[in-house]
Amino acid sequence: MRAAVSAAPRTPGPSDPETAHEAFMREALALAAAAARAGEVPVGAVVVLNGAIVGRGRNAPIGTHDPTAHAEVVALRDAARQMGNYRLPGATMYVTIEPCLMCVGALVHARIETLVYGAPEPKAGAVESTQRAHEHTALNHRIRVVSGVLAGECRDVVQEFFKERRGR
Repeated sequence: MRAAVSAAPRTPGPSDPETAHEAFMREALALAAAAARAGEVPVGAVVVLNGAIVGRGRNAPIGTHDPTAHAEVVALRDAARQMGNYRLPGATMYVTIEPCLMCVGALVHARIETLVYGAPEPKAGAVESTQRAHEHTALNHRIRVVSGVLAGECRDVVQEFFKERRGR
């Protein structure tokens, strides 16, 4: 999926959902790059509601001394503040890497409607890689999942970050 998109995300329309997904994922990739510049694992996330970004986040556990400051949680906190509600029904979360178990739980509590992620996370991904946490029968909310949006670019950002950190 390598469609040409403008720098500013467009409002998703029924005729171009892939282009909209890519545009919002590029916003998340920009946040991942900011995380890398700050020395954090490069993961970025945005929350979109009614075609507009209402929350942004990048990984920040090292700089904030907060183990919960994953990109998804930071974006959910930002969106909740913007919307004046911790519940975000109808919202879509775009994140560059498959969320971990903690983040899946936060998505469920926030009532995110759709999760769109780029690359799988084989060690800790809790959506498809290690488990399907969002489908647990005890949960009272279901999340639609779209995976693989700009997967190569999302994967490359993380791989390059760790390659540089290891000095290779």
